[in-house]
Amino acid sequence: MSDTTALRVPPAGRSLWQDARVRLLRNRAAVASLIVLALMTLACIIGPLLTGHAYDRVYQDYVRVPASLSAYPKAEALPAAVQRIASRIRATPSEIVVEADRIRLGLISPRLIDPRLLVYFDRSDLFGPARVIANALDGRRLGLEVPIKRQYFLFGTDSNGRDLLTRTLIAGRVSLAIGLLATGVALVIGVVYGATAGYLGGRIDMVMMRIVDVLYSLPFIFFVILLVVFFGRNFILMFLAVGAIEWLDMARIVRGQALSIRRQDYVLAAEALGVSTGGILKRHVIPNTLGPVVVYVTLLVPKVILLESFLSFLGLGIQEPMTSWGVLISDGARAIQATPWMLVFPASFLVATLFALNFLGDGLRDALDPRDR
Repeated sequence: MSDTTALRVPPAGRSLWQDARVRLLRNRAAVASLIVLALMTLACIIGPLLTGHAYDRVYQDYVRVPASLSAYPKAEALPAAVQRIASRIRATPSEIVVEADRIRLGLISPRLIDPRLLVYFDRSDLFGPARVIANALDGRRLGLEVPIKRQYFLFGTDSNGRDLLTRTLIAGRVSLAIGLLATGVALVIGVVYGATAGYLGGRIDMVMMRIVDVLYSLPFIFFVILLVVFFGRNFILMFLAVGAIEWLDMARIVRGQALSIRRQDYVLAAEALGVSTGGILKRHVIPNTLGPVVVYVTLLVPKVILLESFLSFLGLGIQEPMTSWGVLISDGARAIQATPWMLVFPASFLVATLFALNFLGDGLRDALDPRDR
């Protein structure tokens, strides 16, 4: 038997963040929600480049058309469209034959048909440039071959004839950017302010919280008007306006958590070892307040999106032709009886995002709870 003994290496400890990551990955609902949010973000970033439509492109011939998986124009709508264009040319259409990608027809007029007027076909959203294939009666009868412009509107179009799919994805960029960035501003300010006030306590806490009470008493619109005067109507306004208000609730939540954490044994031990105030806040107070903070953040993002919609309705937020989910839902609600798809699709994106944020927030709350370590 050998006198030497194998040295056992003690297992490496895991930090709070490593434990939280492991517990989060075990939560199927949270992981699925994270995937949904990632796919939603990816679709909003890349999707508008693949739809084939500009978000501000107006199709005058496709105003309020329903959502469809097949291409427009529909075959039954082509004769009426040809009739409208022929009336502009002051001619009568005849022998209309609809093929797969083109239409053949004749134009009859009591006087000479000016070929330059055929540009009306090209100006239409339904047809391409017309080509004369027959000329009779000294130019009073023309045979035409007109290509058909095929367009896909998977989500339909809005009241101005703009593709709703493209606008929904562009609106997602705006709503998610405003929701996440404004929430980030509120998160940073509120957590730092509330943790500092709760840990220091005493007169400092009293003064800091009275400042919060004073800011609570000021109306939200007052802040917005001041920011409009200084910054104009842009995204910076939205971030500052919402972040300058919503951090107040965050500060109160974090302060309440910090008041209880400051009395814990590990905080008292850190103070006895001479750890600085900043170190205690960074390593003990703030990490142990993340559970309720994360849950509140998942509620704050949709609240910010709704606030943005309210500001846009007042003319202080997003302006046309740019849009957001809140603006699209507001427009769709006004025309829900005639065009329900204008409400259904933006609302579906918003609801899916809210559900994913709630499930992810629950998963993060459980993962960041230090009592589960």
